Amino acid sequence: METAAKPRTIALYLPQFHPIPENDAWWGRGFTEWTNVTKASPFFRSHYQPQLPSDLGFCDLRVPEVRAAQADLARTNGIDGFCYYHYWFSGRRLLNRPFDEVLSSGSPDFPFCLCWANEPWSRRWTGEEREILMPQQHSPSDDEAHGRFLAGAFADPRYMRHHGRPLFLIWRPKHLPDPRGTLDRIAAQVELEGLPRPFFMGVDSHCPGTDCRDLGFDATMTFAPHLGVLPDAVDDSFSFQRLRRNWTRRLFDGRLKIYDYDDVIRSVDRLRSGNRAAPCAFVGWDNTPRRGRKGVIITAASPEKFAEDLRRCVQLARAWDPHEPLLFINAWNEWAEGCHLEPDQRFGGAFLEQIRSTLATC
Repeated sequence: METAAKPRTIALYLPQFHPIPENDAWWGRGFTEWTNVTKASPFFRSHYQPQLPSDLGFCDLRVPEVRAAQADLARTNGIDGFCYYHYWFSGRRLLNRPFDEVLSSGSPDFPFCLCWANEPWSRRWTGEEREILMPQQHSPSDDEAHGRFLAGAFADPRYMRHHGRPLFLIWRPKHLPDPRGTLDRIAAQVELEGLPRPFFMGVDSHCPGTDCRDLGFDATMTFAPHLGVLPDAVDDSFSFQRLRRNWTRRLFDGRLKIYDYDDVIRSVDRLRSGNRAAPCAFVGWDNTPRRGRKGVIITAASPEKFAEDLRRCVQLARAWDPHEPLLFINAWNEWAEGCHLEPDQRFGGAFLEQIRSTLATC
């Protein structure tokens, strides 16, 4: 009997933990994601905020030793690679220093891939096109320039491949005005460098249920959590329905958007049906450090519930691709979204340990 393939486990990685001139101008001098994290406060008795780091501390991603420690911690606990968010705005790149130094130095010796976060930057932290700080503009010539840049990253021996092709994710596939054209133009530049056509994967975070193959992609990743399918999660206004729901938690508030981890998993499971997409497990969610009372809070997450969902995602990954299954995890270090595998002061490394132990028995 053939042994089931072990999924490659890829953790999404946010490079926001170092200052850049643009954030200094938009948010104040010295701003990093830690600025949001440390100003957070609880809104009700059981609300876990602030969530503060333990083992790695308030790390600065400009420091090579920090990046090496992250890779060591990930590798030791069964993570096969990082998927770095990649910010490209018509040839201008933001938050690129950590990845550039990983690429130029050859260290750490740990696999990686890229996810193009192709949405405008705004003051709302949700990708909505209001109060735009950095717009996204598309053109054929920019697609070609992007492809030339990506070819350099894809050529690195650490770059992760799927069926022999460089794995490249795009955060908002429907945000591209001409998805097939963009993919083909990027691929043409990559192939000019003697590399295979990338394996293009669309993330359905803003288009739940979409099969990105219909847009010209090779596959889809089903993101989690899917806020768009939760009741009222994208509505910041006062809601009597929300007031009634929160009242069951003994909280008299019609604005806070609070959901239970188990309910959120069930909502994601409806989107995971069939073999349409590679799965994504998530650690937790609480973006009130970024959005205050307009944020979304998912309560009752635990290492044990995370492990249960991991086991489900292993099965989904094998059903999606029996030969080279992929399993994404949200996230390595989304501290201001309450979604981090990096150890914190409440759970320590318990979520990481669940990856190691769970995958060893699947």
